[in-house]
Amino acid sequence: MNWVYDSRYPSVDDLRERARRRIPRFAFEYLDGGCNEDVNLRKNTEDIRAVELAPNYIQKYPGADLRTDLFGHVYDAPFGVAPVGLQGLMWPSAAEILAKAAHAHNVPFVLSTVTTASIESIATLSEGRSWYQLYHPAEDKLRDDLLRRLEACEYPVLVLLCDVPTFGFRPRDIRNGLSMPPKMTLANVWQILGRPRWALETLRAGTPQFATMKPYMPKGMSMKTLGLFMSQTFSGRLDEDKIKAIRDRWKGKLVLKGVAGEADAALAHRLGFDGIWVSNHGGRQIDVGESAIHSLKPLAEKYKGKMTVMMDSGIRSGADVARSLAAGADFAFLGRTFMYSVAALGQRGGDHAMALLKAQLKQVLEQVGCGRPSELGRHLVA
Repeated sequence: MNWVYDSRYPSVDDLRERARRRIPRFAFEYLDGGCNEDVNLRKNTEDIRAVELAPNYIQKYPGADLRTDLFGHVYDAPFGVAPVGLQGLMWPSAAEILAKAAHAHNVPFVLSTVTTASIESIATLSEGRSWYQLYHPAEDKLRDDLLRRLEACEYPVLVLLCDVPTFGFRPRDIRNGLSMPPKMTLANVWQILGRPRWALETLRAGTPQFATMKPYMPKGMSMKTLGLFMSQTFSGRLDEDKIKAIRDRWKGKLVLKGVAGEADAALAHRLGFDGIWVSNHGGRQIDVGESAIHSLKPLAEKYKGKMTVMMDSGIRSGADVARSLAAGADFAFLGRTFMYSVAALGQRGGDHAMALLKAQLKQVLEQVGCGRPSELGRHLVA
């Protein structure tokens, strides 16, 4: 199928601005913000855009082919939908919209443990092609039951999150009552009243819930007790024993996400991970570290070919995807871009973002004279 993007919104900045005007401020700031002073939030994209590619114009050129082989499946593009928490807060049924679009466009959608769609519903929508990101549970019983559900739904890839040992310090969320425990403020109510379309769609879809975790939650929980429950349920800091227990149980592909340094990458390789996912959580967890693209380069040099090397954080456009692949990533993931698009365009947002990113990426490949995404490294300006 020849997918076409909406020409009224030909850039991610267009989508971001429309999203800002369509959803309540607390929801937009949850999506858009970083932690502390937003240093890494800004550096992520700025440093990616410092990457330069050299064109090769005078040659026989067969055209650009975006297809990319990843973990034994040929995807139609070298990018996917990164896991995002509380997607239904930002736009009702956002996770479902993006899962369906990812499946239709044959790219991976990664479901977060703390988003608003369940393991089972996303597996049905994606016909078993989605991946799952696991926040490590504090109790082995819960861990094993989540793995059982994933196996029953035949999820092919498990992404183990390692970069949330503690909650990020996010001033916007604290002001807006979206820290733990969450609370609804009078200001939030006024913001909702000012966004009637969002309010109506939310009313139709129902209050956003941690859908995957619903079977384990006591009924009738208040927002305060919900926050306490989530804090007690997950133990974000991993160690080797916790990882080995999952590696021994899980039979599919296993990826370590949140890798930002040599020690964690070396551990992942030693423990038999199939891939590492370089990330600083989109600048939402750590402000004192380096940008994701700077973490990527030495890790890709050492581990590419030994493990699949993926990346997110700061990637906003198809051109950014090209820069990330040229810098060493085998595959790229985007979170905010897809969420801006869904918040801006609702049900059409997933398809629009997919088509836009593919068009942008293909234009870069054609401009520099590169046939396949895996060959972009040849065009990297050192």
